[in-house]
Amino acid sequence: MTFPCLISQDAPPPTLPDPPIRLGIMASGSGSNMAASAQAIDSGDLNAQIAGVIYNNPSALVARRAQERQIAATLLDHRQFDSRAALDQAIITALKDYAVDWVIMAGWMRRVTEVLIDAFPQRILNIHPSLVPSFPGVRAVEQSLNAGVKVTGCTVHYVELAVDSGQIVMHAAVTVRPDDTVSSLQGRIQVQEHRIFPAAIAWAAFNSLVTENLVTENLVTENLVTENP
Repeated sequence: MTFPCLISQDAPPPTLPDPPIRLGIMASGSGSNMAASAQAIDSGDLNAQIAGVIYNNPSALVARRAQERQIAATLLDHRQFDSRAALDQAIITALKDYAVDWVIMAGWMRRVTEVLIDAFPQRILNIHPSLVPSFPGVRAVEQSLNAGVKVTGCTVHYVELAVDSGQIVMHAAVTVRPDDTVSSLQGRIQVQEHRIFPAAIAWAAFNSLVTENLVTENLVTENLVTENP
């Protein structure tokens, strides 16, 4: 299945069958993308349940957001682990306790290892504030400004071992203004992140169901989209 390459009102997210998919959110900061996904669930745009949140910074706002929604949250402070692999093993244990179907890296600011990737093959999604493959890694917004590009944006992609290298699920483009700062540009990119992340989760989950022959032909037909030329 071909994923929509740019968000469009002509390409609404697919309808996922019951039961709702169970999401495990990984976040290091404010959790705004978790909140956007939760709002999409509330509105019926994403047939999912946030089963649990894992965060690595004790002061991360995402913990409070989870508490407000009565979502279970687990602190796994990376500073308390001897290696990235040891942290990832603890993450796997928590995610399995939450019985998640998909792992959603919503502002997770740590590199993951093959330990985590192998535990959830083709079931981990990340959002990155650039049009991947441009400007992977840290400070992507600053990189785009320094490069003088006219258009940047955000990308939802599958997680592979190399940073920000996995198959792209969805892009959203953002025009760079002449007077943009890192803060102003990041703010506009984040608006688009909140739009495409829930839709990309739905598309990835639907694609997986199609691949595994777990959806009916009628449901596939109902969710077909035509790409703009």
